[in-house]
Amino acid sequence: MRRPPRNPVDPSRAVTAFVEEERTERGDVVSVATILLVNRECPWRCLMCDLWKNTTEESVPRGAIPAQIRDALTSLPPARRIKLYNSGSFFDPHAVPPDDYGEIASLLAGFDRVIVESHPALVGRACARFRDLLGADLEVAMGLETVHPKVLAKLNKRMTVEDFRRAAQRLEAIGIALRVFVLLGLPFLSRGESLDWACRSIDVAFDSGATAVSIVPTRSGNGGLDALRDAGDFESPTLGGLEAALAYGVALGRGRVFADLWDVERLRVCAACFPGRVERLQQINRNQTLPPPLACGACEVKT
Repeated sequence: MRRPPRNPVDPSRAVTAFVEEERTERGDVVSVATILLVNRECPWRCLMCDLWKNTTEESVPRGAIPAQIRDALTSLPPARRIKLYNSGSFFDPHAVPPDDYGEIASLLAGFDRVIVESHPALVGRACARFRDLLGADLEVAMGLETVHPKVLAKLNKRMTVEDFRRAAQRLEAIGIALRVFVLLGLPFLSRGESLDWACRSIDVAFDSGATAVSIVPTRSGNGGLDALRDAGDFESPTLGGLEAALAYGVALGRGRVFADLWDVERLRVCAACFPGRVERLQQINRNQTLPPPLACGACEVKT
């Protein structure tokens, strides 16, 4: 196995929790809490995923997820919305026991929107059941990843673009909002091709009813992508590519488009312009407008 070891985790404590500001579908900017939960590894084991590093090999016991949420909330400042991200699918019963839904919903009283992640295959009655327990709007984040049919098949996502569209339709039918993850940086494609397909994927996300799209630069370090990189079949994305994909999505004006800046430090090339370029991306995320690009005399690259 190419994968490095898992990180040690405590099933009674979340991996981390923090509060950020995010622009809403209404155009205002609100505080959003994010809790990264500990639970069983996602059964899909997608090629590009490194989230398994903070998972358990077995399902966590009933009550563990509410305990993690309760503990995390005590350390966080007030927020309007909350994301429960769990290195897999919230609606996987082996990751989040359905018997815990009621207690989780009670802990989330006071938030006006709850955002969870799910594989499209698990979008169904469990979503409606959890939504009905909440005193808040529910939003489901799904990974479309890419609409390149051959690459999507090789990611081990075990879905097609049509599978994704059908899941999005199920969410729309029961009044649940959709957020979509799109990858920037794909194995088996050049950087230029990856950027083009990221833009095409943003189009499909909005065609499917998304109100928000998050562009995620693909990370190496999970073993599989590292082997592909060494074989010449994967090029890590660049900060310039992220800027271009974000500019494309925001210019569409079809909904919010965010650059995922988690671990953005790994995209650093030029120490002189990097801080300013990241700040510009943060401004775009917050305002959904495109300020003038920056020029750097040190690296002579115009963003």
